[in-house]
Amino acid sequence: MRHMPSPLRTSRVTAAAILLAATSITLSARQTPQPRAIDDATLLKPAPGDWVNPGRDYAETHHSPLTQIDQSNVSRLAPAWSVEVGSQGKIETTPIVANGVLYGTSTYSVVYAVDARTGALKWRWDPALVKGGIADGAARFCCGPVNRGVAIYKDKVYVGLLDGRLVALNAETGHVAWAVQTTPVGKDYSITGAPRIVKGKVVIGNGGGEYGVRGFLTAYDAETGKQAWRWWVVPGDPAKGLEDRSMEMALKSWKGQWFKYGGGGTPWDGIAYDPDANLVYVGTGNGSPWARDHRSDGTGDNLYLSSIVALNADTGRYVWHYQTTPGDDWDYNAAQQMILTDLTINGKPRKVLLQAPKNGFFYVIDRLSGELLSAQPFTTVTWATHIDMKTGRPVETPEARYGTKAVRLSPSAVGAHHWPPMAMNPATGLVYFPGQDTSMVYQNVEKFDFQEGQWNTGTVRGGAGAAVASAPTPPPMRGFFLAWDPVENKERWRIEFRPSGGALSTSGQLVFVGDSGGTFYALDAATGRTLWQHKLMTGVATPVSYEIDGKQYIAVMSGVAGGKVFAFTLDGK
Repeated sequence: MRHMPSPLRTSRVTAAAILLAATSITLSARQTPQPRAIDDATLLKPAPGDWVNPGRDYAETHHSPLTQIDQSNVSRLAPAWSVEVGSQGKIETTPIVANGVLYGTSTYSVVYAVDARTGALKWRWDPALVKGGIADGAARFCCGPVNRGVAIYKDKVYVGLLDGRLVALNAETGHVAWAVQTTPVGKDYSITGAPRIVKGKVVIGNGGGEYGVRGFLTAYDAETGKQAWRWWVVPGDPAKGLEDRSMEMALKSWKGQWFKYGGGGTPWDGIAYDPDANLVYVGTGNGSPWARDHRSDGTGDNLYLSSIVALNADTGRYVWHYQTTPGDDWDYNAAQQMILTDLTINGKPRKVLLQAPKNGFFYVIDRLSGELLSAQPFTTVTWATHIDMKTGRPVETPEARYGTKAVRLSPSAVGAHHWPPMAMNPATGLVYFPGQDTSMVYQNVEKFDFQEGQWNTGTVRGGAGAAVASAPTPPPMRGFFLAWDPVENKERWRIEFRPSGGALSTSGQLVFVGDSGGTFYALDAATGRTLWQHKLMTGVATPVSYEIDGKQYIAVMSGVAGGKVFAFTLDGK
């Protein structure tokens, strides 16, 4: 068992910072009206000027109804304030804004609260996670010490930590209210995604599929931290019993002794909630190991890997699923963010769920039944020719199941679209997101030996050595940002782009997004034309919009080292 981090604590800051925070609190008390309760009603219908869910609303649209900043005046957008909150790697947070305070996260699960009017730091909480390598006792995680944000409910802010803990902080002071270990101690789970609040419960998933774990989604009482329900993504050892009927259904699609390797399926990010249907939707992760030959004797769909699953919000019980990549062999997980919306398709109103997962197809699914309505490629795809609309299954190419022969396929394991959130504008009806054309050499290792604490993909990772020599020459990798029409099943426009964070849509008919080089853009929502840009720090995360004292702001975090929160407004100083 590896060393666990030191106890939770609020970090010490300089005397100047303490004075600044104290001043901020005093000014807020004079200028801000009585705080509104961030209760279930507020989360169901956020005020136009607030951003109280990771996607602003339960539908995860990442759309702001504010109109003060629009195409006619966006050229006047200028910095209002910035504040350094720190980072030691890539920033992936989407802030929450409520009652004049902006809450966000940095690397290593650090949480900060900033006066959203002035940029004054109110508090900063550091869980003091062990950093460094495995030998130092640091948590193992797939892809950097990232964190995608917090949730807020009543007087608490909630954050998941890299070591698998879920922590509730007092929203005013940053002091710990409660903490619970959501994952087995000593196992290679991690949390990088933002929690969601559903009917007084905090819903959180986990990562770690590459290391050989068994994924699950859990709901905790928001006031006490007591577990309310848990849904496992893949079956465990059948000899030890199965948790529920959904695991009995899934068991038929697995062969061999996958449970010795965990199975995978970790739901590390995408969660949405439909209050009318009382359903929680979760996107699930890839298999562990990646190669199905080693995971499941080369056969079976391996439910519920790389799937979208609907669960009862009260009990966590399975309702329906749609598997985007049956028998996933390529790390084409479906843990990406989803959008819930209503569309008219073939003259019929439908309540739908939209997702663009790593496998390169854009999906439109009936969110009440799980019926597939459309699926079209939005990037170069060579592992499948198309999705059969009668069966809902991909039609795989002959070379897709690569075995021990080196084969180059698109997309790569990085995916055609990864974690950056999509946004949807109800006026244009378009979905906006960054993507990429990628390829990778896939090849099984001859013999798979599971090693705890190591990546266990069962493949020749990265297509090294002989695999590269024998595989076709890779096409050039390129990034893009596109607008997709989910009714017509096609893209409306596309621009060259270096993907970094996700998108923000506004009713000013603007789309805000930043690239990996640090440029922050405002685009025409209808055409993609650049209307404004501003240079920030390398690696722009996902922006949000909010309003205070009748003034609209755009806020975003940027920076790989010494990350900052930047806020913009018209004629800012």
